[in-house]
Amino acid sequence: MAKKKVLQIVEAFGGGVFTVLCDLFNGLSDEYEIVVAYSLRPQTPENFKEYFNKDIKFIEVENFTRSINCKKDIKALKEIRKIVKEEKPEIVHLHSSKAGILGRIGIHNRKIKMFYNPHGFSFLKMDDSRLKRFMYKAIEKVTAMLNPKCTIVGCSKGEYEEAKKLNKNSICINNGINIEKLKEETKSLKEKEIDCDNLKICTVGRIGFQKNPKMFNEIAKNFPNLQFTWIGDGELKDELKSSNIRITGWLERKDVLRELNDNDIFLLPSLWEGLPISLLEAMYMKKICIVSDVIGNRDVIEDGNNGYIARNTDEYVNIINMLLKNKNFVDVVDKEWKDIQTIYNIKNMVKKYKEEYGE
Repeated sequence: MAKKKVLQIVEAFGGGVFTVLCDLFNGLSDEYEIVVAYSLRPQTPENFKEYFNKDIKFIEVENFTRSINCKKDIKALKEIRKIVKEEKPEIVHLHSSKAGILGRIGIHNRKIKMFYNPHGFSFLKMDDSRLKRFMYKAIEKVTAMLNPKCTIVGCSKGEYEEAKKLNKNSICINNGINIEKLKEETKSLKEKEIDCDNLKICTVGRIGFQKNPKMFNEIAKNFPNLQFTWIGDGELKDELKSSNIRITGWLERKDVLRELNDNDIFLLPSLWEGLPISLLEAMYMKKICIVSDVIGNRDVIEDGNNGYIARNTDEYVNIINMLLKNKNFVDVVDKEWKDIQTIYNIKNMVKKYKEEYGE
């Protein structure tokens, strides 16, 4: 019996989205024929095809752009329609806002089952003006109305709640990480005991507005005797001025995990999220996680149970001081590790997508 063909259309093919989609597509390819229509981003690995199973097919959409560009968007729409016509998929799965908008506008075949993952709605991005965010939300509402049979998939409970406001035809499938692969990747690393007398604090990601480097810097200034590390690089690295902050620059995957392992606390003061893969990986590696009170973060972290939630610089400082004094963390890291095993793992994620796709 021939496998059903699934066309995965991905504009945001980099960073945490790349990681989760790599594991998802590989996990689905045993039962489905996977075709990926993608665009390249600066964060896309040069050898990205090597991360995927050999039977997955790739087609580049040359005119995909992250921002709105009418001329290129029309060309990208034509490319998508051509790919759908040539590949004849039974299922189309759209990833990121741009793919979701163009895909729902351009594909109207009743025989094709459609899904859309925002991976963080554009209208929640705090680095855009209110007018821009209003416009993004209006576009999402219109495209949801144009193609109501396309199921919106929230990658966290919070994103699902936002999705339901746009289209009742919405479901929640949590992002997950590949525990077996991560176990293999970290087998040479000795598990670090948390040293509350000399806490090491880090974050992972692009040094951009979303990840809030300004607040990270303010927190670091309150603890001049503790080492803070930003694992990554980005356009706002000049905001990390505190003398106790170390910036690693962009690293190979193995070196990112080594750096993460060498720390005790994982800090994520993001201004918005979908469901961050870096947080899930930090939980797996038993780091004390202190995160901002935004969608994605608060869907995973239950304050005081499997980590901590902070709403401003003072709350981050108070939590770190509490850990320095009380050294009370064993139950927290045990609970977060168990949550990864039972809830936020790729096997659960793949299983739920297979159920939605159908045989």
